[in-house]
Parts: sequence; structure tokens; C-alpha cells
Amino acid sequence: MVKRIVANIYAENIAKAEAFYKTVLGLEIIMDHGWITTYGIEHRKMNLQISFASEGGSGTLTPDLSIEVDDFEETLSRTMEAGFAIEYGPAIEPWGVKRFYTRDPFGKLINILCHV
Repeated sequence: MVKRIVANIYAENIAKAEAFYKTVLGLEIIMDHGWITTYGIEHRKMNLQISFASEGGSGTLTPDLSIEVDDFEETLSRTMEAGFAIEYGPAIEPWGVKRFYTRDPFGKLINILCHV
């Protein structure tokens, strides 16, 4: 039985991840070996999911990662304040989520969402 699925994103300069994943999203560094840094929330159980998609919904590109947040407006504000461009949204989708797309420092398309 699967216990965990971890997304691994190649980056030549992994220190750049901190500006988005720690500063914008508020994740903690839970492992750092120099060649790999893992961000997460140490004492919070997260759902295990993996999705396969032909598009991102509403005619958008398929995002590399979807990240659900508890405070959508605050995350949107921190994203813009940190200088990350909004590529789609914010939008309320027919399937019951509010979301926006941005790119992390490595060019990965990130779908930030909350359920409405």
C-alpha cells in the first residue's frame, strides 16, 4: 500500500524555492540535504492524491502542481507581493473551486485553490 507520493521538481538552484514555497505558501523546510530540500508541514496529515489530466479545466493548461490553501485571499496577496505573475484567475469554477495560476521560480505552472 502506498504511504506517500512526493513531487520532485528539478532545479539547478534549489535555494530559489524558498521565495515561493516558504515565503508565499508558508511551508516549512522539513528536510535539507544540500542537493534536495523538501518543503511541507511537519505535523499535518495531508491527503494522498495524484491526478492525470488532458487540460487544466476551463480551457487552461494542465498545471504541474495543484495546491489547496486555507486562506485564498491571503495567498493571492502574498503571491502578488512577492512578484509572481498571475497567469489565470482568480476564478470561481463550475466544479466548486476558487483558483488562480502562477509559476514558481522554476517555471512550473501552479494551481492555487480553495473549495467554495
